[in-house]
Amino acid sequence: MPAVAGIVLLLSQSEPDMTPCAAPILITGAGQRVGLHCAQRLLEEGQPVIFSYRSERPGVQILRDLGATAVFADFSSEAGILAFITELKTLTDSLRAIVHNASEWLAETPDTDAQAFSRMFNVHMLAPYLINLHCAELLQRSTPADIVHISDDVTRKGSSRHIGYCASKAGLDSLTLSFAARYAPTIKVNGIAPALLLFNPDDDAAYRAKALAKSALGIEPGSEVVYQSLRYLLDNPYVTGTTLTVNGGRHVK
Repeated sequence: MPAVAGIVLLLSQSEPDMTPCAAPILITGAGQRVGLHCAQRLLEEGQPVIFSYRSERPGVQILRDLGATAVFADFSSEAGILAFITELKTLTDSLRAIVHNASEWLAETPDTDAQAFSRMFNVHMLAPYLINLHCAELLQRSTPADIVHISDDVTRKGSSRHIGYCASKAGLDSLTLSFAARYAPTIKVNGIAPALLLFNPDDDAAYRAKALAKSALGIEPGSEVVYQSLRYLLDNPYVTGTTLTVNGGRHVK
């Protein structure tokens, strides 16, 4: 074979197959913000999507109108998590990927600290743990197959004000490593740890300036950077047990 033809053949073999898979991708907590954006982008590519939601928001109906399958889920209790898994298995017998995006941010006050910690533990750790265990068979019917945990850059250094949130997200990072070891080589398991992505409408100018100053790049990037990271993890066949830091260079500031 001529050398040039050989190079072309090697390149074509190394390129990822981005053809949409018939098996749906599950995204938890996709009714707003980052989860909504990622679900919309996948749907634009022709990828079937199943998503969970806890509250009826405008984004939930947007995804329904685009053809996604909506499933109510309350991940604050074991019973709610298991009920969601049971419902999911009536809707599909295979999954291309699971994206654990559902998240909870609760104030930790002396009157509510134990309750807040338990709820965040359930949402950030128990739900991914049980879903990964009970839905592995769905993923194993798809090739390739992925699990992606959406963590938080705050786990890199801790948080004196949001200890429970940070600890439960750090636990999610640990689940990434453990499930990557358990499910290799048939299922890749990775994480994404973003820092500030989007301001809230009521964030004032002083807060925005202070938040932007924490990163080297100093921008409000929006949700697309998480989708780009998700796309990379789905398409790359040689990455597992890795958490991608998407923080604008906060660690070098």
